[in-house]
Amino acid sequence: MSMPIIAMNGISKTYGTGDSAVTAIKEATLKIYSGETVALLGPSGSGKTTLITMIGCITEPTSGKLFLNNELVYDEKWRVSDTRKIRRENIGFIFQAHNLIPFLNVRENVTLVPLMNGISDKEANARARELLEYLGVGEKENKMPSQLSGGQSQRVAIARSLANNPKIILADEPTAALDAQRALSVMQLLKKLSIEQNVAIVVVTHDERMLPLFDRILRVEDGYVREE
Repeated sequence: MSMPIIAMNGISKTYGTGDSAVTAIKEATLKIYSGETVALLGPSGSGKTTLITMIGCITEPTSGKLFLNNELVYDEKWRVSDTRKIRRENIGFIFQAHNLIPFLNVRENVTLVPLMNGISDKEANARARELLEYLGVGEKENKMPSQLSGGQSQRVAIARSLANNPKIILADEPTAALDAQRALSVMQLLKKLSIEQNVAIVVVTHDERMLPLFDRILRVEDGYVREE
């Protein structure tokens, strides 16, 4: 079997110390592979967002080991000098609120991360146009975010998450603000991307109607991560 793109070995996260300490994630061990679409389920406050932000090298674990793309990035402390570089080069993020920058047009929102990574203007713009066309919003490239519908904004956010050719996409409730039809369209699109782009996609969701679209389901309860 191929190496997992994400591997956690006994990862825990505790907030606070002493009597006020709260352990949000307890010794999570999991493997996620390229081309997989994985759902993270669980009640509010169960630790889903903590788990996904640890995978994204935003939240520092308290203990355990984390491997991304077969590289040890955490082992009782960060083992990489620049977690921002890991995020810029390997990970795309999609949020419930699309978080498009309001004073940049659609194409500029998508080119932002590639330009930060040192890609030329020409290459970044070509990549943005290709992604926007692929996602069905190519005609919106010169529009401002305020001129887009909710579904269009989320498609642009997905294009932005793909602009750096990530190996991993982390999506935190990406369909929560959409109606049922648009939510299904976005999830079908993410599933298509995982297969065609060979990207590992991890989605925090409460929408159990979408579960047939996922390859695997991980449930987070009381800090424990279990596969269904």
